[in-house]
Amino acid sequence: MINIGILGAANIAPKAIIHPAQDRDDCQVLAVASRDLEKSEAYAKEHSISEALDDYDALISHPKIDMIYNALPPNRHADLTIAALEAGKSVLCEKPFAMNLTEAKAMVAAAETSDGHLIEAFHYRFHPAVTEFLTLIHHGEIGDVRSMNGRFNVTIADKSGELRYIKELGGGALMDLGCYTLHLSRLVSMKEPEVTSATAILSESGVDAAMKAEMNFDGIKGTLACDMRGETDREIVFTVTGDKGTATLDQYVHPYRQFTLTVETESGVRTFTEKDDEKRYTRSTYAYQLDHVVKVMSGKASALTGGADAIQTMRTIDAIYDAAGMGPR
Repeated sequence: MINIGILGAANIAPKAIIHPAQDRDDCQVLAVASRDLEKSEAYAKEHSISEALDDYDALISHPKIDMIYNALPPNRHADLTIAALEAGKSVLCEKPFAMNLTEAKAMVAAAETSDGHLIEAFHYRFHPAVTEFLTLIHHGEIGDVRSMNGRFNVTIADKSGELRYIKELGGGALMDLGCYTLHLSRLVSMKEPEVTSATAILSESGVDAAMKAEMNFDGIKGTLACDMRGETDREIVFTVTGDKGTATLDQYVHPYRQFTLTVETESGVRTFTEKDDEKRYTRSTYAYQLDHVVKVMSGKASALTGGADAIQTMRTIDAIYDAAGMGPR
């Protein structure tokens, strides 16, 4: 049995780790920690978690905990993830992995000397729709890839305490939304990019409320756009153009929510949706992510995220912020 501890009484945790764990018999969420014991206790009661703590270090040093889910804002990813790894725990760390490249490198270095595993929670990566999207591209169904265009636009209200609008906590559209597009671009191209330009639209608090970046993946043009402003229409789509056709995955971040995969070539247009295999495709990305975490911890798989992958993503995030004239977080 893998015992899981959650750092932070976070809104994301129920769908990201609590509910997927409740559907399994090989792991369980044993404890949650926040800085407010009353909040921890209420959260634990609501989600049927056995233990509530008001100290992050107590959770990290808990003798029964095997894996830490770090659901805190990005500014607490590096220090607490490193502490957990040094305590011999495995860590599933929310994206964005760190505040900057320096922190990412330190986290990976700690994992390399730890008995635990470090996985970045890019949940979309583990869903079969995304796997099949990558497979058809890598198998040449649209020919040699020439360009990629990814967008992740969704309204996030700029209200008091909203971490995505607080620079010191690691806020910003690129950190919260664009990181998905960047990560998928790297997976599609299987190359690392050079950032050629970037433009940010700043919020009143000084974070990027929207970001657009142009990249060159060794001859493959990549465009990234993300926008979290109040007037933004929801759009989560990734298009890859090859010399023999085009492939588009609509709803690539949450494909279990009615995705559409369209392939256009000289042979015609093929479309795939979750209705082609509802049991498989409507299972959540987070459930598939936990499958992977369990396999990694049991020695049956190598981590697909984290490690060098996380370092390279963070390196490019820093480069985009530099190109936009903002500097890294």
